[in-house]
Amino acid sequence: MSHTTKITFIGAGSTVFAKNIIGDCLLRPALANAHFALMDINSERLRESERVVSKMITSLGTRATVSCHSNQKEALENSDFVVVAFQIGGYEPCTVTDFEIPKKFGLRQTIGDTLGIGGIMRGLRTVPHLWSICEDMLAVCPDALMLQHVNPMAINTWAISEKYPAIKQVGLCHSVPLTAVELAEDLGIDPSRLSYKVGGINHMAFYLHLHEKLDDGTLRDLYPVLKQRDLEGKISKTSNWNPRCPNLVRYEVMHKLGYFVTESSEHFAEYVPWFIKKGRNDLIERFSIPLDEYPKRCVEQIADWKEQARVFLGPDAIDVKLSLEYASEIMNAVVTGVPATVYGNTPNHGLIDALPHGCAVEVPCLVDGNGVQPTRVENIPPQLTAMMRTNVSVQELTVRALIDEVPEHVYHAAMLDPHTGAELDLDQISALVDELIAEHTDWLPSWLHGQRKAA
Repeated sequence: MSHTTKITFIGAGSTVFAKNIIGDCLLRPALANAHFALMDINSERLRESERVVSKMITSLGTRATVSCHSNQKEALENSDFVVVAFQIGGYEPCTVTDFEIPKKFGLRQTIGDTLGIGGIMRGLRTVPHLWSICEDMLAVCPDALMLQHVNPMAINTWAISEKYPAIKQVGLCHSVPLTAVELAEDLGIDPSRLSYKVGGINHMAFYLHLHEKLDDGTLRDLYPVLKQRDLEGKISKTSNWNPRCPNLVRYEVMHKLGYFVTESSEHFAEYVPWFIKKGRNDLIERFSIPLDEYPKRCVEQIADWKEQARVFLGPDAIDVKLSLEYASEIMNAVVTGVPATVYGNTPNHGLIDALPHGCAVEVPCLVDGNGVQPTRVENIPPQLTAMMRTNVSVQELTVRALIDEVPEHVYHAAMLDPHTGAELDLDQISALVDELIAEHTDWLPSWLHGQRKAA
């Protein structure tokens, strides 16, 4: 009797994201008849997702099955793959808190989910829940592969590997393939003609090689073309999907440091001390920095998701198209043994020599029947790894706070953050962390409860 692949989705109440990942799976013959176990703490959204998944199965005529679970361990039992996608504390209250309290201190953010004070607090809220999934996986599906889609990606990946090294995991972000599509558009070439190699850390990885595959089989270096086109004003930099977020910061960084970064300008602006500065509204205007972008985006996405879910649940069949997400490609490669190459976030065990051992790095990964096998990335220019290390230090201190249960390291992480440290003095940073811990108490691990002592 053949084995039925079981795919568990933790955070399945994210209906549109679940629809994309599961829709991708249903389009792949090796996964089309899988069992999908959906788990979420919000029963209404969970049932909504179940209806959407069931409708996709019917629309595509596959023999897949679906079940709903409120109990995490039950959902995980005998799973082959565990897809994780949730936001602890949600937009309200936690994201609002992460933006509004720092603003009182004069610290402005754009996204606040990866680094900075917002990323630190989100990591403190999120990692304990990821650890609970790891604990349950060890008990009921120890050989399963976790496909982790949660921010702050680097902090999460590092913390999982540190505490649960036996868990097979890969952190997945779509910034590499999406940026490749953007670059192809800026260069005026078909994305399928791009050849590139990327390496670094999540949201601060760089296109180390960027080439066009020519008809005669040779490669043409596209960096001189990209830089010249930008200098001549031939690249629009306007965003097709969000007019508030033009692509100015990344091109400025490319000209100054030589390479193009994978994450968007609105994200990157708050990972460095150069673009959001007190008394420098000229910089905000010159680079069109979208302050408070993530809260605006949350409100819009919530409304958009509700509308999309309404359409999905309507009378018409769901048109299922393959997305740019890596998850189904990875699962397909593991199940069939047919190799695939993806970009994944994984512990740095000899993968990038210039970055600390164990930190989370984003590198090309070969995937086949043996699982996810990350590859080494050599000769990253020193100016790039030096900048990455400023972010890795914040990630490291947040992970150490979580692993060792040392509240002082939360303050240390904020002190070392490039943007926070450029805007606030040490007393302000301590007071800011005090207030955030007090406000977030119900969402934070118990060892931080009542912690009001600055480092």
